Amino acid sequence: MILCCGEALIDMIAAPTDSGEHGFVPHSGGAIFNTAIALGRLDAPVGMLTGLSSDMFGQQMAAALRASHVDASQVIRSDRPTTLAFVQLQDGHATYSFMDENSAGRMLTPEDMPTQLPAVSALYFGGISLACEPCADAYAALLDRHGSDRAVMLDPNIRPGFIQDQTRYRTRLNRMIAQADIVKVSDEDLDWIVPGPESISEKVPLLLQSGPSVIIVTRGGDGASGFLADGSETSVPVQPVQVVDTVGAGDTFNAGVLAELERSGHLTKTALRAIATDTLRAALTKGAEVAAITVSRAGANPPWAHEL
Repeated sequence: MILCCGEALIDMIAAPTDSGEHGFVPHSGGAIFNTAIALGRLDAPVGMLTGLSSDMFGQQMAAALRASHVDASQVIRSDRPTTLAFVQLQDGHATYSFMDENSAGRMLTPEDMPTQLPAVSALYFGGISLACEPCADAYAALLDRHGSDRAVMLDPNIRPGFIQDQTRYRTRLNRMIAQADIVKVSDEDLDWIVPGPESISEKVPLLLQSGPSVIIVTRGGDGASGFLADGSETSVPVQPVQVVDTVGAGDTFNAGVLAELERSGHLTKTALRAIATDTLRAALTKGAEVAAITVSRAGANPPWAHEL
């Protein structure tokens, strides 16, 4: 199965109450959690490795994983609190305020990581769990331990506000990029990783040279492009929909890409090294399709396979 490794948290989303004042409604979320849920709903074999609290919010997220057919055997339980992300939506775009000190997810250490992953064929990493220590070091150690013989996808989803030591973060992220087979970045992520005025087509080869077989660059409403080590590339447009909000759009896109690659038998290191542009385009198209459904409704609510 595909093991999604990273944060699971509660999005506290503002909503009007009966009195007319705004309150906050708890929704299960987090970038890696959203991708795991989306993969489960797309009928892909998927599990999640994260730190979950025994509190009411941890129980809520565990139930959500079960409901979307996500294997939770690698979840690490503790009595620490759940990470809370208070979300404000304006014109469909989200801004966040996090409560994450001493949380069940953040406090994972390299020693907590499993020594064996017998049922896992691919690993997916990303999100704020790659920036917040000590869990960032734990996930890097997991990749060191298990990434050499499994397909690896990485989406750093860079949020500069979470980076306390930029040198440490860049060093860790660059090492993980070199170990990944697929690296997906937004155009903003790419500019942060490779600073300078150069174009996307000039910056992508620098990432490919470090080790990945595939680089995917998303550009919001301008679609997504995939780049291969042999210099070939392919692009897909976004699917036109009425946008309600963008929460979970990129996470669901990643799930569509992974699900299609898994379905077509290309989610292995060997297959990704030799992947054709037509195969990559099909994966990007699936990602765009499932992301379009997610943005057409409120919150991170990925589609089920029967909705496609």
